[in-house]
Amino acid sequence: MKTGIFYGSSTGNTADIAERIAKALGIDEADVHNIAKAKPEDLKVYDALVLGSSTWGAGELQDDWFKIFDALSAGFLTGKKVAVFGCGDSSSYADTFCNAVKIIYDAVSAAGAQTAGEYEPQGYDVTDSDICKDGKFVGLAIDDNTPGKTKGRIEAWAKQLKAELA
Repeated sequence: MKTGIFYGSSTGNTADIAERIAKALGIDEADVHNIAKAKPEDLKVYDALVLGSSTWGAGELQDDWFKIFDALSAGFLTGKKVAVFGCGDSSSYADTFCNAVKIIYDAVSAAGAQTAGEYEPQGYDVTDSDICKDGKFVGLAIDDNTPGKTKGRIEAWAKQLKAELA
């Protein structure tokens, strides 16, 4: 199954996480894309997608997603497997921690994608922002305040995704 990673990153944190996820999943760096340079048709060539964004302001998507976001509902996601991830700050923005992840999740779900990567949040200080649905995070949440947990979270999520995206 051909998997592509697309991310939006303003400060480089989400780009770094995308690269680390790719390594953990065994995805070639040519299949990791900055959404700022992507077109909607770039997503069409993949059977599975891993989409990421940092969260800004009051729980908003990273700016580069806006040029392509409406295209997510164009019908080409129907039946594709899609997982989402993102970075956020649970200390300063607990009420909107990683809300951008949920925004992407909702869009791809509405577009007919099969979502993957949901998990029970353990070891997080915040579990009541929008990223949490029915007691689970809808995708990987990387907390900028707990860098010591990032590697383990990526590895555990990648292991889960390998099974779910197969």
